Amino acid sequence: MTKRASAQRRHHPSSPFKPQPEPEIEQFALHDRVTHDQYGLGRVVGEEDDAVTVEFGDRRVRVPSPFSKLTRL
Repeated sequence: MTKRASAQRRHHPSSPFKPQPEPEIEQFALHDRVTHDQYGLGRVVGEEDDAVTVEFGDRRVRVPSPFSKLTRL
């Protein structure tokens, strides 16, 4: 007997158990003004595929994706 791969479950549109949508990862561009929950106000000075570098006054911090604590102003 062979095992079957489990299929994706389909939920009824009005079901309270439908899966949560994938969160959208915000994109930041160079020189965007941002605020961080821990570091405060800053400006994006570097971009990578999965992170941004932000200058917060006298400190530069690399913030990895997803940017849950970083907000564009």
